[in-house]
Amino acid sequence: MTEPKDSANSSAGPLFRLDGKVAVVTGAGTGIGRAIALGLAQAGADVAAVYRSDVNDTLDELSRLPIAYRPYRCDLEQASESEIVDLVASIEQDFGGLDILVNNAGMIHAAPAVDYPLEEWQRTLQVNLTSAFTLAKAVGRSLADRGQGGRIINIASLLSFLGGDSVVAYTASKSGLAGVTKALAVEWGARGVCVNAIAPGYVVTENTRRLLEDPELKKAVDDRIPIGRWADPSDMVGPAVFLASDAARYVNGVVLPVDGGLLAQ
Repeated sequence: MTEPKDSANSSAGPLFRLDGKVAVVTGAGTGIGRAIALGLAQAGADVAAVYRSDVNDTLDELSRLPIAYRPYRCDLEQASESEIVDLVASIEQDFGGLDILVNNAGMIHAAPAVDYPLEEWQRTLQVNLTSAFTLAKAVGRSLADRGQGGRIINIASLLSFLGGDSVVAYTASKSGLAGVTKALAVEWGARGVCVNAIAPGYVVTENTRRLLEDPELKKAVDDRIPIGRWADPSDMVGPAVFLASDAARYVNGVVLPVDGGLLAQ
């Protein structure tokens, strides 16, 4: 049987490599952002680690890998659009360009909807949705100007599909982020910019501490996950590397659940 002409370039290894790529990861100091930053670096990408408070553990691990990396402090709750544009410009100047954006930074506030403070609603949407769009806008413009395509990966949530009890702002923000993902995929796909999202299920992070520390709530969640356990942040690395790589060059506008099968029920 005659092999396709490009079969030599289609083996799994090269397809998933990110050598020579520059990845920007927000919320890179902890949890899912830290895991993805390290995973992309292990696949060969140079990493711009955007953080708010502490990124030292991430930097320590990045320093052990044969890639370039640099931290960038940015409080996405407070940052204006011009500050975000300047951040992206600084990263481009320092690394000579960028190829991948992972919009991971996020926050959650729990309260009954009838008592939900408007200021917490605004904070949550600012961090989870508005700053993610603003970063995507700046990076998308840069990728389009270079004409070489690229990848934008938004970290959505199981609550992009479901309602969340007592987390109305988080649910709204992550549902909105799924919509932004699809809209940008449609608008930018022809420019070679693929925009997708990962929708984690229940992950052991600081944001889920209140559930983990409540035995009844934790058991209720445990009973809903077919795979039988909560996710570790490292469970998001494979999907992120896939979506960032040439293996996903024809994947665009997808919101990929990584939830242990919860949505399949």
